[in-house]
Amino acid sequence: MHKPGYYIVNAITLYRLLAAFVMILLVINHDFDLFKWMLVFSFFTDAIDGYLARAYKVISKFGASLDSIADDLTVGVAIIGIVIFNQGFLIHEIMLVVILIMLYVFQVIFALARYGKITGFHTWLAKIAAVLQGLFFISFFFLPVPLYFLFYLTAIATILDLVEEIILVWMLPRWRANVKGLYWVLKSKSSR
Repeated sequence: MHKPGYYIVNAITLYRLLAAFVMILLVINHDFDLFKWMLVFSFFTDAIDGYLARAYKVISKFGASLDSIADDLTVGVAIIGIVIFNQGFLIHEIMLVVILIMLYVFQVIFALARYGKITGFHTWLAKIAAVLQGLFFISFFFLPVPLYFLFYLTAIATILDLVEEIILVWMLPRWRANVKGLYWVLKSKSSR
């Protein structure tokens, strides 16, 4: 039997899943104000659901998978928002955006081929990249001009995260949730 905290944490994550589809409708209808506030709330709930899962001791494989899907959908919707509301930025940074998309797609395909599902590693690098992504997207939609230094910092962190996850998929024969990172996996292998 699951603890009540399990349902609370998964309900928060489920909100992000459903909110992504609502935000797509808001983009289609050009409702920029509601879109940007829902995006803020989605990034906020992303920041708290993992913390709550650890605090309530209700970490699960299902929750880790659900969280990864919700994370990806939230970032994907934010990117769609950029495409619709500020194409100039996207065109200006197209090479870096293409590199990020290609690494992400490769990582997802590799994980699906290896494990039959997307990763749920939630490494330290992934957490850093997620915080930077949230800060960048929120600043992007709330400030009059994009913060390019924040975009480049976010892109670097995201590239490092995706490369680390690709290496982890290659190294770990079975799907695992909540892997601290490559350093800890290598340390664990060397201590055996």
